[in-house]
Amino acid sequence: MSEKLETIAPWDSLAWAQVDALLEQESICRDANLDYTCGIFDDESRLIATGSAFGNTLRCFAVERSHQGEGLMNQVVSHLMNYQAARGLFHLFVYTKTASAKFFQDLGFYEIARVENTLSFLENRRAGFQTYCGELARSRRKGRSAAVVMNANPFTLGHRYLVERAAAENDTVYLFVLSEDASLVPFSVRWRLVTGGVAGLPNVVCCRSGPYMISSATFPSYFLRDEAAVIEGHARLDLALFGSISQALGLSARYVGEEPTSQVTGLYNRIMAEELPRMGIRCVIVPRLEAGGAAVSASSVRRLIHDGRLADIRPLVPESTWAYFNSTEAAPVIRAIQAAEQVVHY
Repeated sequence: MSEKLETIAPWDSLAWAQVDALLEQESICRDANLDYTCGIFDDESRLIATGSAFGNTLRCFAVERSHQGEGLMNQVVSHLMNYQAARGLFHLFVYTKTASAKFFQDLGFYEIARVENTLSFLENRRAGFQTYCGELARSRRKGRSAAVVMNANPFTLGHRYLVERAAAENDTVYLFVLSEDASLVPFSVRWRLVTGGVAGLPNVVCCRSGPYMISSATFPSYFLRDEAAVIEGHARLDLALFGSISQALGLSARYVGEEPTSQVTGLYNRIMAEELPRMGIRCVIVPRLEAGGAAVSASSVRRLIHDGRLADIRPLVPESTWAYFNSTEAAPVIRAIQAAEQVVHY
């Protein structure tokens, strides 16, 4: 039998139907976030193995059951790693079922964290996560320390209010900004707006999350059964990673904003409130800052921009955010927000 490994083109509906059917055999739904997919076809053009990539991650693997044990998955993973290297991505990550983790470990991946009986998160650097934690540890300060984690898409007075509360109650606050470029406001801009927005708080240390804090936009959902399971899997993996980060920095608390409207963030906060104390970390849920009887949020700012009401964001954002959105530099970001179909998170 001759087998061919091929790229699956976005417009090849017949091949995608085979991908979906093959994934379904493994109780997997095709992930919403994929930017490259390949497959191995037999001499009758039947798909017998597949795998995909998104950003610096590998995901959505399956092998037709009658061909398992033939080394096809090794071929798929090797091809994807070569593809990633060709586009300059060498530090790679895999999300997989815990039962499949050993396979990837045999291919040179190292487990960073796991959610028992659900998922494993691996990388292809032996000490990648330990190195990241070591770098954080060098910024460790004496006294009581806490963390705030945010996407800040974009940075608002609500974000500032949360950080001010943490800064008033702790000697040091480590403010982590999600580094993934999966938001309407690019990371380079979000980082600048956050650092500018907290510049007057001397005990706040801004940190890039790197790849070790995962945004909901890029967290894989393909092997989890429903939305609640996806949210819970994301939260528990995030907390498993955060536990190691907390030890590196000597954190005693994590501050989060109360979430009255978003089901996703509300469930995430509930899981944090349950799990963080088990790690010896207080979970401090701070009521949202309000303006005009409504919570100040990045979603409300994006909605105003989307609706062409840029002037109305001024009472909701710090001066640095306002200055950015009133500059010509912001024009591409404003166009992206206005073109987006969904700018509010539920």
